[in-house]
Amino acid sequence: MRKAVGIQSLVAYLQTVNYPLSEETVQKLIEAKRIPHQRLLGKTIIFNLDYIDSWIKTAENNQIE
Repeated sequence: MRKAVGIQSLVAYLQTVNYPLSEETVQKLIEAKRIPHQRLLGKTIIFNLDYIDSWIKTAENNQIE
């Protein structure tokens, strides 16, 4: 499983795939449960990058339609 640990790591990954989001935006998406993530031991957040890639494709397809 490819993963990013923490919001900053996810933001850096999103920059590399041309889907830039701010830390604040990612935090809001987490709070709204609109981005795939897992929370470990309270504050540690793990993002499965395969799920994130699928989430990006879905978001892009929804913008086109």
